[in-house]
Amino acid sequence: MTQSVPSEDLAIDRKSRALTVCDGIRLRPPDERIGDFDDVVIPFSEDCAQMAASRCIHCPDPAGCVVACPCHNDIPSAMWLIEQGEFLKAAELYRETSSLPEVCSRVCPHEQLCQGSCVLAKDEGAPVLTGMLEAYVMDYSREEKGYSIPTPEANGKKVAIIGAGPSGYGCAEQLLQKGYQITIFEAKPAAGGLLTYGIPNFKLPKDIVFQSVKDFEEAGIKFVYNTMIGKDKTIGDLFSEGFDAVFIGVGTQVDAPLKAEGVDLPGVHLATEFLIRTNVNSAYLPKGLEPLTDLGKKVVVIGGGDTASDALRSSLRLGAEEVTCLYRRTLREMPGGAKDREMTSEEGANFQFLTQPIKFIPGDDGRLAGVECLRMELGAPDDSGRRRPIKIDDSNFIVEADTAVLALGYWPDETISKSTPDLETHDWGLITADYKTGATSIPGVYAGGDAATGPDLVVTAMMAGRKAAASINEYIQNK
Repeated sequence: MTQSVPSEDLAIDRKSRALTVCDGIRLRPPDERIGDFDDVVIPFSEDCAQMAASRCIHCPDPAGCVVACPCHNDIPSAMWLIEQGEFLKAAELYRETSSLPEVCSRVCPHEQLCQGSCVLAKDEGAPVLTGMLEAYVMDYSREEKGYSIPTPEANGKKVAIIGAGPSGYGCAEQLLQKGYQITIFEAKPAAGGLLTYGIPNFKLPKDIVFQSVKDFEEAGIKFVYNTMIGKDKTIGDLFSEGFDAVFIGVGTQVDAPLKAEGVDLPGVHLATEFLIRTNVNSAYLPKGLEPLTDLGKKVVVIGGGDTASDALRSSLRLGAEEVTCLYRRTLREMPGGAKDREMTSEEGANFQFLTQPIKFIPGDDGRLAGVECLRMELGAPDDSGRRRPIKIDDSNFIVEADTAVLALGYWPDETISKSTPDLETHDWGLITADYKTGATSIPGVYAGGDAATGPDLVVTAMMAGRKAAASINEYIQNK
């Protein structure tokens, strides 16, 4: 285990560090980055990484950044190692507590987690750029020495993992290092789950995801693609095939619908289908889906979360001239990350707040031509704590649109639960699982990530998989 650096042993000038000025995250210019789907972030140089890490003042334990990180990464020690130029050791330190450091360093909402808890962020200061520094050392480590998952001698036990997304990855990576034979069943033609089929390349380059999959394959994990558990085979079948335990990590894959006339018109898309068809290589598209390249001149995206931002930014990259987000509350109530929203605006998207679509209008060719909307006002807070939107009568207006994307959230897919007797669910099909262990109502069956909690962060799904792996190991060893 990598040696951490106790903050009390550091001979540092905290005041001087707090006053150190460092370049922030550098992005490619908006007019350049909307011309492709490449990563928008300009990586650190070695010197910049060391300078950025040297701003850490090494707070006394417990450091706020460590507490705020769902992985509880030893961030202060990592910062010290980076400052000293020990990039490989810093990468090793991150791998001790995270199964997806290359991914989480890019897609976590750091301003809400580690960076947001940095004491240097108080009073509108600049926090230590913990996420970008993690990404830097992981890329450096991969380039300098590669990576292979430690694999001990096989213990003769088999575990089936359903879903090749973040939670399944976390579970598999931990069990693999305990000698288990792992088979991952994935309904789509490629692994990664949300990382491949939901997050655009400009936020998370697919090469990073596929390299992690390659790590798994080289370590001996078997992937079975185009196989939907609950339809092509059941959990009962998996036990009959000799698996000692099963982990369910299928996420929440069903787009929340919008009840409105004309929602089935050509040109109206659910967010999942839209992002898959605009962001995924045609070789990995699920059966029946073709690349979507012609969006017309005007695109509207309905919703306010990160998925809406992804759809807006993808539309701009595909050449749409006017891209607009329609959201029924105000900026203050939007659930997505502020960083993504800021980049979306920089790249040219518009926002219409207090706007509720009620009807999709066809043109002469039968395709979408416009969206009828109502103006809204905010009333008292609802169950989510946000103020409830209220329709303003006779405030109807039309927004012209060639393409509309519905990014309204996600529901669980009940295919597995309905095909598995005695598997308890809650809240419209989420699998009931113990938060600490992942145990479900069926012995030997575990679940984690969005399939159990509803839509959440990549890092929390990954950690749920890691927790379940520890419980699965205990269950099988004591069986």
